[in-house]
Amino acid sequence: MAPQPAAPAAPAPRKAAARPKAAAAPARAAGGRRPAPAADAEPGWGRPKKPRPVRGKSRDDVGWVKAHGGSGATSMVEAFGGVDVGARWPDPARGEPRRVVLVGRTSARGLQSVSQALGALKDGNAPQGLELLGVVLVADAPGRLPLSLLRRIRVLRSVARVHRVPWIPAWRTGGRPRSVPRQLATLSKLVGGELYGEGAVS
Repeated sequence: MAPQPAAPAAPAPRKAAARPKAAAAPARAAGGRRPAPAADAEPGWGRPKKPRPVRGKSRDDVGWVKAHGGSGATSMVEAFGGVDVGARWPDPARGEPRRVVLVGRTSARGLQSVSQALGALKDGNAPQGLELLGVVLVADAPGRLPLSLLRRIRVLRSVARVHRVPWIPAWRTGGRPRSVPRQLATLSKLVGGELYGEGAVS
């Protein structure tokens, strides 16, 4: 009589079907997040995917825009008041400040970030109704700037009003300067803010 091979072949399809389920579970759990779609492009400068609105502030307040992290915008808000918008252009249509000041450091990377932000504004990649009061360049170190950086600042002056803020040691330690540099007094007139209340001008 011929052998009957049909009996041992039955469990094989069940084991093969169980493997895809076991492999799919770790793929979902890895990292705890769903992978972003491949077609989702990174946002350009000043256009985050989910911008957080600035709340509780007047549309007429001055908005300090960070060209990059560590730009010195927080020190500007503490000195003059206004709104720390973050690294994006605010949207006046949403009640955010329409008068803005762009802040960056005088380092090579800082100046490059300022240039990119101004380029986004010039190309129309920013909300309508913004009024750029000027660009504030905060010294990244004491002493004079190298010639290469001074040349970059000249280029920025050709497209926007630039105000340079000198190195202030008190800001490094989180304090306030005993005397106010003349550059800050001039800047306070531009933004219409009260600079630290009262203080001697040096």
